[in-house]
Amino acid sequence: YQPRIMSCCPAGLCAKATQKEGRMPWHPPDRDGKDLPELYVNNSLNDGLDLFRPRQDRTVTWYTCGPTVYDACHMGHARAYLTFDILRRIMEDYFHFDLLYQVNITDVDDKIILRARQNKLVDDYTTEAVAKNDFAAVKEYINGAVTAKRAKLDKKVDTLSVALPEGTGARELDARAEALEQAAFKSTQFKEIEEAVSKLQESNSIPDLIAAGRDALADRLDTELGATVTDQKIYEDHARKWERAFHEDMESLGVREPDVVTRVTEFVPKIVDFIQGIIDNGFAYESNGSVYFDTNSFKSKGFNYRKLKPGADTSAEEMAEGEGALSTSGSEKKHPNDFALWKASKPGEPSWESTWGPGRPGWHIECSVMASDIIGENLDIHGGGADLMFPHHDNELAQSEAFHNCSQWANYFLHAGHLHIKGLKMSKSLKNFITIRQALVEHTPRQLRLMFLMQPWDKPMNYSDQTVDDARSKEKYFKNFFGAVKSVLRNDFVSEVQGWTDADRALWEFLNESQKKVHKALLDNFKTFDALQYLVDLVQESNKYLSAQDKPKNILIKKVALYVTKILRVFGVVEGNDKIGFGSDGGEGGSKEEVAAPFVDAFIDFREKVRTAAKAKSAPVDFLKACDDVRDETLASLGIRVEDGADSSVWKMDDPEAIRKEVEEKKQRAAEAAAKKKKGKMDKLAKDIQTAEKARLTTAEMFKTGAHADKWGSYDDEGKPLTTKAGDALSKSQQKSITKEIKGQDKAREKLTKTAGDQGIDAYIESLQKQLEELKV
Repeated sequence: YQPRIMSCCPAGLCAKATQKEGRMPWHPPDRDGKDLPELYVNNSLNDGLDLFRPRQDRTVTWYTCGPTVYDACHMGHARAYLTFDILRRIMEDYFHFDLLYQVNITDVDDKIILRARQNKLVDDYTTEAVAKNDFAAVKEYINGAVTAKRAKLDKKVDTLSVALPEGTGARELDARAEALEQAAFKSTQFKEIEEAVSKLQESNSIPDLIAAGRDALADRLDTELGATVTDQKIYEDHARKWERAFHEDMESLGVREPDVVTRVTEFVPKIVDFIQGIIDNGFAYESNGSVYFDTNSFKSKGFNYRKLKPGADTSAEEMAEGEGALSTSGSEKKHPNDFALWKASKPGEPSWESTWGPGRPGWHIECSVMASDIIGENLDIHGGGADLMFPHHDNELAQSEAFHNCSQWANYFLHAGHLHIKGLKMSKSLKNFITIRQALVEHTPRQLRLMFLMQPWDKPMNYSDQTVDDARSKEKYFKNFFGAVKSVLRNDFVSEVQGWTDADRALWEFLNESQKKVHKALLDNFKTFDALQYLVDLVQESNKYLSAQDKPKNILIKKVALYVTKILRVFGVVEGNDKIGFGSDGGEGGSKEEVAAPFVDAFIDFREKVRTAAKAKSAPVDFLKACDDVRDETLASLGIRVEDGADSSVWKMDDPEAIRKEVEEKKQRAAEAAAKKKKGKMDKLAKDIQTAEKARLTTAEMFKTGAHADKWGSYDDEGKPLTTKAGDALSKSQQKSITKEIKGQDKAREKLTKTAGDQGIDAYIESLQKQLEELKV
């Protein structure tokens, strides 16, 4: 392999390139690795594990693709940013690398332009429509928009349903199948909008009709009036709103702030210069005010294109994804695989001046420029979601290497696996997403982090109730352990016998082995799911030790708890400086009186309730209720969980909201159990009443009511049937059946009489009916 390009020695890549089958050549960083951990990472450039070596000492430069800020962040974004936060923490806090961590903000993009423009147009249309109050006109316009949207969706499905030519590669077939699945999903989703609009045809409510058909309306308005939106501040304000929301979401999730944040709009002059540098190097060309990367020229000079997804030419679906919804046709490009570095702006789009006329940056160029500006001509690590692998990241690599004239811009590429929901990738375009804020209503940041820790970081995973419930169970397991350890540590260990028993020594050996296993798991491509299981195993062994020992060794169990806490803190599961456990969310500091006040108040309040009950000579149940109230209300609000045992109670610190939620769930379960018990009792009473009403009947009454009514023609003196309704004599089988029924009725009445006792049958049945009515009330 002899590329006709400049040497990469300045970037520390002088080592001979290696090449795996089916992959492009890769230069391992030229380092001996002395005093560095033997960390292996899944490097997408090689589609496998590579020994990680930074270029300079323990300093690691890391660039992660940030959000395109056009809407709320969803759990698919959390998958990427929480994943890389976990990996970053392991590298910084466990392996003790010194990181420079950079994240970009894409604040100009086709998606931002469309969303901001459409919001403006819909708002203006709504204001005007409400003022004119012409429902018929609005209905006609929105119905036309819905019809046009349906035709567009159906056309997309039909186009993608056409079979590809024989001999088409597997990758392109997979891309087409995925695109078709998503198009069909969108088409099915749109039926909900069609139904909502249809139901409002006679409502005469303009705001409701606009809200129902908003998506279709926005498309039509943008097609007809998008070019009239010329105020660039509209796009800037829209991007800033969602950028702020992104940072707030990351803070809520406990994601560490980057060391550097860069915005595209603040780098436009440098982007123009960077593109000019690529043109000067012979790898790009201008066409009708736009600039395109020349993939053929790039490859002809010895560079490798499509390192992350090597193979055939770019598919139509991939090109559409890379160029954006507002791109022009490919007729102005030399080759279909060429991609835009600079886009000539059309009316209704933001623009900046450049050598080639007014325009805006292409999608891929921004990351190359911002990362090169902050980090330089070579990155240790580049991270992003797996869906960005191609075309975004492959195009990033190409244009960066074309500018720097070096065959390897990024040494390790890390891609976080997709987050799936109901079989499809979670995506805004598919509208099958759960926003981070929605998720945080139901689950804590710690639970969401544990959920990701329990999965391989570089593989797809499903977001479901089960995955979150599994994380919640793990959280509770660790909480209970920390509470149990803290309870032990409240004992006076100095007064206890010291030294080690066989059980003590066995626990220490288990701890030592667990530490080795966790270390090995983290060296092996950050296998947090294995490391977490080793911690669970350690906790399980410690719980056995605590249960078996009358006097567990305070210092030993503290050592175990400190290690578990240390690793969970590395993972970001534990925040703050608490020595053991998750800690509390309350603030630190304050005078002794301020700290003690709420707990003393709780005690005084409980004491007054007990004194009052004692003076009133209340029943024991009143004292127990006071105990339950202080446990479930007062102490819960202070973040103290009291767990009642057979002979004693144990208290543990926890999040007040979590304790209150558990109390409410417990009350709900109790209420449901009581309701079920009550229903069972009501059903039994109703059945008893029905049985008693039937059993009270005499022979004469029995054969003239219910199933026997109008069945017989004549009766004897005791009410026993003699003939049928038609006057015919009874058959032997009828006589036998009647005799059997009379015996059964006599037996039932005898039993009822015995059950009713002295009060009599009527009073007994009346009492049952009264009980039933009281339960109903």
